[in-house]
Amino acid sequence: MTHSGTCFCGKVEIEVSGAPEGMGYCHCASCRAWSAGPVNAFSLWKPENVRITKGKDNLGKFARSPNSVRQFCKVCGGHLMTDHPEWGVTDVFAAVIPDLDFVPGVHVNYAETVLPMRDGLPKFRDFPAEIGGSGEQVPE
Repeated sequence: MTHSGTCFCGKVEIEVSGAPEGMGYCHCASCRAWSAGPVNAFSLWKPENVRITKGKDNLGKFARSPNSVRQFCKVCGGHLMTDHPEWGVTDVFAAVIPDLDFVPGVHVNYAETVLPMRDGLPKFRDFPAEIGGSGEQVPE
């Protein structure tokens, strides 16, 4: 199974294949600032399952930290994905893949939320312990 999407102007095209490693919402201040929204919907993929199929020369990168290499279109500024090398995944923003059946399973960095969401999903203060977080869950 493959899914494709583009940046805002269509100059960069992306394709993901297989099944995502996970999907959910991030509430951290960095994701909120980068996405210009109150929460960021993510889909996590093995890096080898993410491919730029058009416009690779239009892809810009910005790394505020070594574990978040954010990628965007240099033409329109549309945000596409973030590589997380320490975790071995690439976060392709859910909105970039319109035909993906987005089924969130978790909230991360919920202690920083500005948009409480009461959906019954696990809400981690920071991250699950398996990826270096505290593993502490917080109430809705």
